[in-house]
Amino acid sequence: MARSLQAIERDIQALAPTDRQQLLRDLIADMDAGEGSESIEHAWRHEAQQRLSELERGNVSASPAPQTFKRARLRLLPIPDSTAE
Repeated sequence: MARSLQAIERDIQALAPTDRQQLLRDLIADMDAGEGSESIEHAWRHEAQQRLSELERGNVSASPAPQTFKRARLRLLPIPDSTAE
């Protein structure tokens, strides 16, 4: 019988930090090597090439990284609840 996710999580929390880091690296590597990873990589490569082509053709303009990150952070900030007291 398979162990519950909660039991596995408790065991992971009991590991030393270096062991948890290694486990995380192993899990990520396993996910990266999983089914469909090549098609995902191909899709990202295609997207990057398409964006570069648009930039080179002048269809879009580049923004400085600090400005782009600032806009992204502002969009990700939680919106205050106007009904909260």
